Amino acid sequence: MEGLELICFKIIASVGEARNSLLNAYRHAKRKNVEEAKKCMQEAEEFFNKAHQAHAELITQEASGENISVNLLLVHAEDQLMSIETLKIIVEEEILFAEGL
Repeated sequence: MEGLELICFKIIASVGEARNSLLNAYRHAKRKNVEEAKKCMQEAEEFFNKAHQAHAELITQEASGENISVNLLLVHAEDQLMSIETLKIIVEEEILFAEGL
């Protein structure tokens, strides 16, 4: 596996883990189990940061003049990264609602 593909798979794997943690946080928040929801959010944030770090690696490579070819795998990785940001916002709102804020 080449550099670009490896980075894309890092993004996809990290986003998948973040999504699982966010969905667990959402389920806990719906049951008003705020402490568990926050733990899951923290876990999701760690995976989310790993995905962003991998993405930043690509941006750095391109900024240094390296030609990053856009392919379907990269588009999919970035799409997954963006969708998880939206899910994160929704779950954060659900936790606030569970807290009564």
